[in-house]
Amino acid sequence: MSQVIVKISHGKIFQVILLVIIGATLFMSMYSNVKPEKLDVTPFSIAEQTIRSPFTVEDEENTEKKRKEASEQVQDVYVVNQDLVKNQVDLVSSIFDAIIDVKDEVQELIENSQTMDDEEAKTVREPSMAEKISMLKEKLPDSIMNDLSHSTITSLLNATKSQLIIAKDTTITAVNHAMTRRIPADQVENSKKRVEDEIRLTALANDIKNASIELGRYAIIQNEFYDPVKTEELRKQAVESVEPVRILQGQIIVEQGQLVSNEIYRQLQLLGLLKTDYSVKPFVGVIIFILIMVSFLYFYFRDGNKMEKNKPNELIIFSFIFIISLILMKMLSLIQPSSFEVTFIFPAAMGAMLLKILLNERISIISTILLAAVSTIIFNNESSGSFHITAGLYVLFSGISGLLFLTKENHRSKIFQAGLFVSAINIILIIALLFIPNSQLTNLQYGNYLLMGLGSGVGSAVLTIGFLPFFEAGFGILSTMKLIELSNPNHPLLKKILTEAPGTYHHSVMVANLADAACSAIGANGLLARVGCYYHDIGKTVRPNFFIENQMNITNPHDNLSPEVSKDIIVSHVTDGVEILQKNRMPQEIIDIAKQHHGTTLIKYFYYKAKESGQDVNENEYRYPGPKPQTKESAIVSIADSVEAAVRSMTDPNQEKIEQLVTSIITDRINDQQLNECDITLKELEIIGQTLCETLHGIFHNRIKYPEMEKEKGKGQ
Repeated sequence: MSQVIVKISHGKIFQVILLVIIGATLFMSMYSNVKPEKLDVTPFSIAEQTIRSPFTVEDEENTEKKRKEASEQVQDVYVVNQDLVKNQVDLVSSIFDAIIDVKDEVQELIENSQTMDDEEAKTVREPSMAEKISMLKEKLPDSIMNDLSHSTITSLLNATKSQLIIAKDTTITAVNHAMTRRIPADQVENSKKRVEDEIRLTALANDIKNASIELGRYAIIQNEFYDPVKTEELRKQAVESVEPVRILQGQIIVEQGQLVSNEIYRQLQLLGLLKTDYSVKPFVGVIIFILIMVSFLYFYFRDGNKMEKNKPNELIIFSFIFIISLILMKMLSLIQPSSFEVTFIFPAAMGAMLLKILLNERISIISTILLAAVSTIIFNNESSGSFHITAGLYVLFSGISGLLFLTKENHRSKIFQAGLFVSAINIILIIALLFIPNSQLTNLQYGNYLLMGLGSGVGSAVLTIGFLPFFEAGFGILSTMKLIELSNPNHPLLKKILTEAPGTYHHSVMVANLADAACSAIGANGLLARVGCYYHDIGKTVRPNFFIENQMNITNPHDNLSPEVSKDIIVSHVTDGVEILQKNRMPQEIIDIAKQHHGTTLIKYFYYKAKESGQDVNENEYRYPGPKPQTKESAIVSIADSVEAAVRSMTDPNQEKIEQLVTSIITDRINDQQLNECDITLKELEIIGQTLCETLHGIFHNRIKYPEMEKEKGKGQ
């Protein structure tokens, strides 16, 4: 069955079909979670359920209302014209100065008349009031003369200069006090009254006082005026300071049993919850989302067939595990308890651990990231928005923790132990995810969530252990547990080797120890090499006596055979072994080691024996059929097999001899190009040689010779 799967899986069309199936499964699992919900709600009806906003959106109508209100609340800006203060003070001062000038001119005229003779003096007289007023008109504009009353002008012209100076200072002071204050249009009269009251309190003569009052009132004018530029600037600032009104994701629009007002109905329309037309945007978004994920998988698996042709395509295994995880996720999302979320019970680490065991860590990480992204949508029924970020974080970190804690020794106990570690991480993660948003939950709810985290980790381990045998059997995958099962001495084939070819069995165990140590030293699969060694010479059970390790107290049958026949018998143990292993449905990796452990090396003993007989010998006829080792494990088994046989045939082996022998065998393999088809490096070969020497030295170390105790004659014990 596995061979059929392998043949089909390596077709590009089949891979595309698998990716399409994954995409379709993703769409079906997320379809209901993105389908827009249409509500049967009318204005002034009673809401049958609590409705929350599925996303954040700006309420432009309310935003505009707030901005308009903010603009209207800004008061008109009025500014004081400081120039008017000086102008009006200068006006009062100028009027008094003009009157004083007239007084000075009149006084000068009188003084000049006193120096004239009597006849001339008689012709000069003091100007009349009308003449003084005419003189004043020449100094002041008509507008001022017309605004001031005749009595005020007369009183000021009749006053003495000293009285005018005092009146001037008094009036200017009063005007200055009033004009430095804000005087809007409706407060001009009040300001004039204040000036009048201030002047009236002075000790001026009544006529001068009344004249000063009229001048003071005349000087007071409006100094506060509307500033349209500053007003508009403030209104603009007020509008800009208004934050847009938003309906937040998760915000309650209407509670169950509440009356649907016009405002609530408008908000529901704004959110698109009342639209009767079919919107394709969510589905287009999901399809794009799925295309991105499937594209990642396509580019990852595009070169996935660069592996041995007898191995099943990784994409098939990934597809099964990924789809199983999606189905579990969707089933859990359909459970909608009112008291708690079901996200934390999802066995997020299951897919990650299965993929790491069956494939590799890289695809496991990719799967975890994709599942985390999908979970944000599938579990969004537990969130008010389209994405449940908490679910995504939980699935991501829980899955990654499963990868970190799962060791290479994938025994069932180790998988369960990794599940317990994942549970601990889940519990810590849940506490963080609940505390960060300051969730207000009861102790019982916290306890339920922590139990879910525990169940998620343990459940991941249990499901991993449960699914693993099905994938191993269905896809012919050689897992660690399968290798451990094959290494059991009670396995029928191992018992066959032990009973029918005990020398070969002992040789296989020794080679297994060497190969395991060498693989572990360079990071290869030591367990695979060990188990491969147990079975690599099973073909010798067909004719065990023709192999030297099984020839105990018997003559060597090859002594009576021609080199050609002996060569055929020796070569046949490889083909016979492959046939036996295939008949017993052994994993392909074990069959490959048995087929490749001699590569195309030369059967030197019988080759040289044939040459010594004087025959015309073709070297290729005395080589194993191959193929050459394709993996590091096969290469190491090949070297270890030759090293163990050579060391066993040595007399009095020591450390120096062993090192020379190991070096020569590895060099011979390199020169014979037996390692050209596997990805082993010279540095790794050097490490392998050192490891083999150390292991062999431990096996063939020197022992102390115990002297034989001679019994003393004549003495009893």
